[in-house]
Amino acid sequence: MQEELRFATFNTFNLAPPGARLYDNLAPTTAAEYEAKLDWTATQLDLINADVIGFQEIFSQSVLKEVLRRTRRYRDAHHIGFDPDPSAPRLTPSVALVSRLPLAEPGSQLAMFPDNVTMPHGSRDPDRFTRAPLHAGVIAASGVVIDVVVVHLKSRRPDYRSGDSGADPHLYALACLRSLIRRGTEATALRVLLTDMAHANGRPRIVLGDFNDVADSVTTEIVLGEGTPVGERMYDASQVQRRLDHQRHVGFSILHDTRHSTIDHILVSPDFNPALPQAIGEVVDVVYLNDHLNLALPEASDHGQVLARIRLFGRVGGYAADA
Repeated sequence: MQEELRFATFNTFNLAPPGARLYDNLAPTTAAEYEAKLDWTATQLDLINADVIGFQEIFSQSVLKEVLRRTRRYRDAHHIGFDPDPSAPRLTPSVALVSRLPLAEPGSQLAMFPDNVTMPHGSRDPDRFTRAPLHAGVIAASGVVIDVVVVHLKSRRPDYRSGDSGADPHLYALACLRSLIRRGTEATALRVLLTDMAHANGRPRIVLGDFNDVADSVTTEIVLGEGTPVGERMYDASQVQRRLDHQRHVGFSILHDTRHSTIDHILVSPDFNPALPQAIGEVVDVVYLNDHLNLALPEASDHGQVLARIRLFGRVGGYAADA
């Protein structure tokens, strides 16, 4: 018997309590804006109707819980998320996972880089992710356990040093380079973590997240594992979907200065690539929910949501959850 699962990634765009100051150049959200954002986010979640959703830009896990209470489909779902240090001078964003599927084990943060990955000497926080990825195993109805990792890699925002200014093009270039180095290091750390996970658990893997770069960028290809053994690789779900039509493929997840691109991705392990002999399922299709970007709704996210429908071929021995 075949089984269909739905996985989505959702950058909520500054989901935070009203009145919280998040950035120096961003006014705090008013009570009315807060209510509108929560209602829009809840409605969008019900529209997505995914079994497992990875979230980014969660400044308060309690606010996300309030969003779930306003939905029809996720009031009883499992919610995994970790708030930042409450003693920090200001809120910082984190990721979260919401699952209607049962969990194989408690979710965990993957805050630290593997031992053999580090930023260049002199970098801030050289041994950890800017935003810690989150890992949890979810159990499909067939008993297959899938390792799900939610990520939000370093943005392209220039990483200025104290006293630097974007008015100097040389300093601007160096600040952009520092951001790229961090995103590349985070991609490398994630690649190592995924490889270790494949060896330790031997389970299918799915990565949901905002990679802050397109699918064929160097940093994203590092995560995909170009050049690694097939069993350790990941695949862009949009490229291995069964219904891919290159002539009509118009998916995008961000709109910036009239340019459309996709930096939010769903990656799958070889278990969901039907071109490979070890496949236990296939990506049926990938859907981009992005109409709100063209409408420029003030309460909406500045990212489109990405949804992948995956069909399992049937129960496969060796992947079943331990009873």
